[in-house]
Amino acid sequence: MKDMERKQHWEHIYQTKDPSEVSWHQPVPTHSLHLIAQCGLPKSARIIDIGGGDSLLADFLLAEGYTDITVLDISGEALRKAQKRLGDRAASVHWIESDIGDFTPHTPFDLWHDRATFHFLTGQPAIDAYIASLQQGIRPGGHAILGTFSDQGPTKCSGLDIRQYSPQSLAHTLGSVLDPVHCQPVTHITPSGASQHFTFCRFGRKQTA
Repeated sequence: MKDMERKQHWEHIYQTKDPSEVSWHQPVPTHSLHLIAQCGLPKSARIIDIGGGDSLLADFLLAEGYTDITVLDISGEALRKAQKRLGDRAASVHWIESDIGDFTPHTPFDLWHDRATFHFLTGQPAIDAYIASLQQGIRPGGHAILGTFSDQGPTKCSGLDIRQYSPQSLAHTLGSVLDPVHCQPVTHITPSGASQHFTFCRFGRKQTA
């Protein structure tokens, strides 16, 4: 799928579906918040949510007192929905409308969070571009949290092919930049009641890579 087709796909999803109608919706991003807490970050830490769209993670991070939050998503409609929901608090978040493959971080973050974006990258060039962004986008000694469909999870999402990861294969794929700290299986219950099996891993950015 070409970049423009991918953007049109996600714009259509967010234009035609309410949050409760998409399988990835979480009323509370429990697992992400738990892993973020394990990082022991100061409230001033620079945090980016890759593919954050209109997820509620930014809402909870703001409520916990974090002051430097960035949300990146390919869909402008998803970002607009999140901004509308947050109201005046939206001004406290940095919003970036971009395909992750086109994103070049200009300053490194303390935490890179990605729930369910990386597994949409099925070709090696796209994976390599993501890893290059990781290398630029996380300070040495910083943290990354990634959630992907596990090797027991779905093979498609929103009509698109995905790439499944076990803890071992995810750590191997990102091993040039990140060291695994903790991985766990997570079962996500979709709004329709279906179970989706994820691999969630917390990583540390290598001091040198």
